[in-house]
Amino acid sequence: EPDLTPPQRVYAANVFNVLAYSTGTPGRPVNAIPPKASANCQLRFVAGTDVDNIIPVLQAHLDKAGFGIVKVTPPPASNDGMFKATRTEPDHPWAMFVRNSVQRSTNSKPAIVPSMGGSICNDVFTDDLDLPAIWLPHSYTSCSQHAPDEHVLMSVCRSALDVMTGLYWDIGAGDVPPRAA
Repeated sequence: EPDLTPPQRVYAANVFNVLAYSTGTPGRPVNAIPPKASANCQLRFVAGTDVDNIIPVLQAHLDKAGFGIVKVTPPPASNDGMFKATRTEPDHPWAMFVRNSVQRSTNSKPAIVPSMGGSICNDVFTDDLDLPAIWLPHSYTSCSQHAPDEHVLMSVCRSALDVMTGLYWDIGAGDVPPRAA
Protein backbone atom coordinates (compact mmCIF):
# COMPACT_ATOMS: atom_id res chain seq x y z
CA GLU A 1 0.00 0.00 0.00
CA PRO A 2 2.42 2.71 -1.19
CA ASP A 3 -0.01 5.58 -0.56
CA LEU A 4 -0.40 4.80 3.15
CA THR A 5 1.77 6.23 5.90
CA PRO A 6 3.66 3.72 8.07
CA PRO A 7 1.09 4.00 10.92
CA GLN A 8 -1.75 3.54 8.41
CA ARG A 9 -0.06 0.41 7.09
CA VAL A 10 -0.08 -1.01 10.62
CA TYR A 11 -3.57 0.07 11.71
CA ALA A 12 -5.62 0.67 8.56
CA ALA A 13 -4.59 -2.14 6.22
CA ASN A 14 -4.44 -5.92 6.32
CA VAL A 15 -0.96 -7.21 7.13
CA PHE A 16 0.29 -10.68 6.18
CA ASN A 17 3.05 -12.05 8.43
CA VAL A 18 5.20 -15.17 8.17
CA LEU A 19 5.45 -16.41 11.76
CA ALA A 20 7.63 -19.47 11.17
CA TYR A 21 8.75 -21.70 8.34
CA SER A 22 10.75 -24.85 7.73
CA THR A 23 12.49 -26.26 4.69
CA GLY A 24 14.47 -29.40 4.09
CA THR A 25 15.53 -31.61 6.96
CA PRO A 26 17.34 -29.48 9.56
CA GLY A 27 18.74 -32.57 11.32
CA ARG A 28 20.30 -33.86 8.07
CA PRO A 29 21.02 -30.87 5.83
CA VAL A 30 22.18 -31.39 2.26
CA ASN A 31 23.52 -28.97 -0.32
CA ALA A 32 20.39 -29.00 -2.48
CA ILE A 33 17.09 -27.21 -2.90
CA PRO A 34 14.68 -28.97 -0.53
CA PRO A 35 11.70 -30.74 -2.09
CA LYS A 36 9.19 -29.18 0.26
CA ALA A 37 8.67 -26.33 2.68
CA SER A 38 5.94 -25.14 4.99
CA ALA A 39 5.16 -21.82 6.60
CA ASN A 40 2.85 -20.75 9.39
CA CYS A 41 1.47 -17.34 8.58
CA GLN A 42 -0.94 -14.85 10.04
CA LEU A 43 -3.18 -12.18 8.55
CA ARG A 44 -3.83 -9.23 10.82
CA PHE A 45 -6.98 -7.81 9.31
CA VAL A 46 -9.00 -4.67 9.74
CA ALA A 47 -12.74 -4.13 10.14
CA GLY A 48 -14.62 -4.84 6.94
CA THR A 49 -12.40 -7.71 5.81
CA ASP A 50 -14.41 -10.69 4.54
CA VAL A 51 -12.87 -13.28 6.87
CA ASP A 52 -14.76 -16.16 5.25
CA ASN A 53 -12.91 -15.55 1.97
CA ILE A 54 -9.38 -14.90 3.22
CA ILE A 55 -8.03 -18.34 2.30
CA PRO A 56 -9.70 -18.55 -1.16
CA VAL A 57 -8.61 -15.00 -2.07
CA LEU A 58 -5.04 -15.62 -0.92
CA GLN A 59 -4.91 -18.91 -2.86
CA ALA A 60 -6.24 -17.18 -6.01
CA HIS A 61 -3.62 -14.44 -5.62
CA LEU A 62 -0.81 -16.99 -5.37
CA ASP A 63 -2.18 -18.98 -8.32
CA LYS A 64 -2.41 -15.84 -10.48
CA ALA A 65 1.18 -14.90 -9.57
CA GLY A 66 2.41 -18.31 -10.75
CA PHE A 67 2.69 -19.96 -7.35
CA GLY A 68 0.00 -22.61 -7.85
CA ILE A 69 2.25 -25.20 -6.20
CA VAL A 70 1.79 -23.31 -2.92
CA LYS A 71 -1.30 -24.49 -1.05
CA VAL A 72 -3.03 -22.32 1.54
CA THR A 73 -4.69 -24.34 4.29
CA PRO A 74 -6.69 -23.31 7.36
CA PRO A 75 -4.90 -23.07 10.70
CA PRO A 76 -4.79 -26.13 12.95
CA ALA A 77 -7.73 -26.54 15.32
CA SER A 78 -5.49 -25.56 18.24
CA ASN A 79 -5.00 -22.10 16.70
CA ASP A 80 -8.17 -21.38 14.73
CA GLY A 81 -9.77 -18.83 17.03
CA MET A 82 -11.09 -16.08 14.80
CA PHE A 83 -12.93 -12.96 15.80
CA LYS A 84 -14.11 -10.17 13.55
CA ALA A 85 -12.04 -7.02 13.55
CA THR A 86 -13.89 -4.04 15.00
CA ARG A 87 -13.83 -0.29 14.74
CA THR A 88 -15.10 2.37 17.12
CA GLU A 89 -15.01 5.80 15.53
CA PRO A 90 -12.74 8.31 17.33
CA ASP A 91 -15.63 10.79 17.53
CA HIS A 92 -17.93 8.29 19.29
CA PRO A 93 -19.12 9.89 22.58
CA TRP A 94 -17.52 7.17 24.72
CA ALA A 95 -14.24 7.33 22.78
CA MET A 96 -14.17 11.10 23.33
CA PHE A 97 -15.04 10.66 27.03
CA VAL A 98 -12.18 8.18 27.54
CA ARG A 99 -9.75 10.30 25.50
CA ASN A 100 -10.55 13.38 27.61
CA SER A 101 -10.25 11.41 30.85
CA VAL A 102 -6.87 9.95 29.87
CA GLN A 103 -5.66 13.38 28.80
CA ARG A 104 -6.67 14.88 32.17
CA SER A 105 -4.97 12.05 34.08
CA THR A 106 -1.72 12.11 32.11
CA ASN A 107 -1.50 15.76 31.05
CA SER A 108 -0.70 14.53 27.55
CA LYS A 109 -2.68 13.80 24.40
CA PRO A 110 -3.29 10.05 23.99
CA ALA A 111 -2.71 8.25 20.69
CA ILE A 112 -6.02 7.09 19.21
CA VAL A 113 -6.28 3.98 17.03
CA PRO A 114 -9.88 3.42 15.86
CA SER A 115 -9.50 -0.21 14.79
CA MET A 116 -8.80 -3.42 16.64
CA GLY A 117 -7.68 -6.51 14.74
CA GLY A 118 -9.49 -9.79 14.77
CA SER A 119 -7.55 -11.51 17.54
CA ILE A 120 -9.62 -10.23 20.46
CA CYS A 121 -13.33 -10.81 20.95
CA ASN A 122 -14.35 -7.14 20.57
CA ASP A 123 -17.09 -8.14 18.13
CA VAL A 124 -19.10 -9.53 21.05
CA PHE A 125 -19.35 -5.98 22.38
CA THR A 126 -19.57 -4.00 19.14
CA ASP A 127 -21.77 -6.33 17.08
CA ASP A 128 -23.77 -8.40 19.56
CA LEU A 129 -24.24 -5.84 22.36
CA ASP A 130 -23.97 -2.67 20.22
CA LEU A 131 -21.39 -1.15 22.57
CA PRO A 132 -18.20 0.69 21.67
CA ALA A 133 -14.95 -1.19 22.20
CA ILE A 134 -12.27 0.91 23.84
CA TRP A 135 -8.92 -0.57 24.82
CA LEU A 136 -6.31 1.14 26.94
CA PRO A 137 -3.08 -0.77 26.36
CA HIS A 138 -0.33 -0.37 28.92
CA SER A 139 2.95 -1.27 27.29
CA TYR A 140 6.04 0.10 25.60
CA THR A 141 7.97 -0.72 22.45
CA SER A 142 10.60 -3.05 23.97
CA CYS A 143 8.24 -5.23 26.03
CA SER A 144 8.88 -8.34 23.86
CA GLN A 145 5.13 -8.92 23.82
CA HIS A 146 4.29 -12.63 23.58
CA ALA A 147 8.01 -13.49 23.55
CA PRO A 148 9.81 -15.68 26.09
CA ASP A 149 11.11 -12.63 27.95
CA GLU A 150 7.89 -10.61 27.86
CA HIS A 151 7.92 -7.99 30.58
CA VAL A 152 6.51 -4.67 31.72
CA LEU A 153 8.32 -1.83 33.45
CA MET A 154 7.28 -0.65 36.90
CA SER A 155 6.93 2.87 35.48
CA VAL A 156 4.42 1.54 32.92
CA CYS A 157 2.45 -0.13 35.73
CA ARG A 158 2.37 3.13 37.70
CA SER A 159 1.22 5.05 34.64
CA ALA A 160 -1.46 2.43 33.96
CA LEU A 161 -2.73 2.78 37.54
CA ASP A 162 -2.92 6.56 37.13
CA VAL A 163 -4.79 6.27 33.82
CA MET A 164 -7.28 3.66 35.01
CA THR A 165 -7.86 5.32 38.40
CA GLY A 166 -8.60 8.58 36.61
CA LEU A 167 -10.96 6.89 34.16
CA TYR A 168 -12.90 5.07 36.88
CA TRP A 169 -13.04 8.31 38.89
CA ASP A 170 -14.50 10.14 35.90
CA ILE A 171 -17.02 7.37 35.24
CA GLY A 172 -18.01 7.40 38.91
CA ALA A 173 -18.54 11.17 38.77
CA GLY A 174 -21.57 10.34 36.64
CA ASP A 175 -21.23 12.76 33.72
CA VAL A 176 -20.94 9.97 31.15
CA PRO A 177 -22.33 9.59 27.63
CA PRO A 178 -25.57 7.64 27.18
CA ARG A 179 -25.28 3.91 26.44
CA ALA A 180 -26.64 4.27 22.91
CA ALA A 181 -25.06 7.04 20.87
